[in-house]
Amino acid sequence: MFNALAITPLSLQPKEGLAIMNGTAVMTALACLAYHRADYLAQLSTRITSLVSIALQGNPEHFDSRLFKVKPHQGQGQVAQWLYQDLTGCSTTTPRLQDRYSLRCAPHVIGVLVDALPWLRQFIENELNSANDNPIIDAEAEWVLHGGHFYGGHIAFAMDALKTAVANLADLMDRQMAQLVDPKFNHGLPANLSGAKGQQAMMNHGFKAVQIAVSAWTAEALKLTMPASVFSRSTECHNQDKVSMGTIAARDAIRILELTEQVATAVLLAAVQAVELRGVGEQLSEGVQKTLVEVRAHVPFLANDRALENELRLCLQLLRQRHWSVYG
Repeated sequence: MFNALAITPLSLQPKEGLAIMNGTAVMTALACLAYHRADYLAQLSTRITSLVSIALQGNPEHFDSRLFKVKPHQGQGQVAQWLYQDLTGCSTTTPRLQDRYSLRCAPHVIGVLVDALPWLRQFIENELNSANDNPIIDAEAEWVLHGGHFYGGHIAFAMDALKTAVANLADLMDRQMAQLVDPKFNHGLPANLSGAKGQQAMMNHGFKAVQIAVSAWTAEALKLTMPASVFSRSTECHNQDKVSMGTIAARDAIRILELTEQVATAVLLAAVQAVELRGVGEQLSEGVQKTLVEVRAHVPFLANDRALENELRLCLQLLRQRHWSVYG
């Protein structure tokens, strides 16, 4: 394989193989991937919230900058600014004073992740630039020190925190989806966002099955938020009697990200359908318009029921390639 790829393999000296394959290196690599995906999801869930707010004729004043000057979490304020920017000029709003929490409190949910990302990055970058082998050997100074730098407590804590913040995005979008499909709460949109007309309407279920799937994916994501770092197990005749569990925390974080990406994909398609059913057309901001065009380039309007699996899989792949426009 090395020859086929024209890669010269490393020639390792004694102990170097163990040093670069320490368990903390694995969990840190997973943490890098998780961080990258979470950063994009925070922005995409914000754009989805904008679409849902438009479809539900939400109140953009919930995102007024004056509100966030008196609760000045920087990331939370950034999310509110993105939402307000997306909703500026949209004429679908109603005199409703207060939307449900999944719209009104979206900056407070997404903002937790946005505000956490800088210190999560600090933890991850510090670990990337650390020596986490044991013992630590300085051949030039001729000393060997035995310690515990293999312990991945910082990464374990970071991943336990990250997975909770990301799962809250899934929960937020799940609640938004539930509003969209329910005629008791969606302010005049058809049940399950079905685009069927006339006699065909009663035989079509629109996004009903998709909403059920979103609920299931969210439930699994929420179940995985139990912190792994508190479940240390003693091994090796109690030599390794307190371990970080960081690799499990990182694996949980990756799985929660996968599930939340599935939720985001489904709710994105449903929100675009809902905005078109609302018939707002040219009244939308540039960013929202761009997202509508991008989605419709791959997924047509759902009039009569059709299998959506392949379209969902394609859009999930596009999400993971960061295809959907967010905020510059």
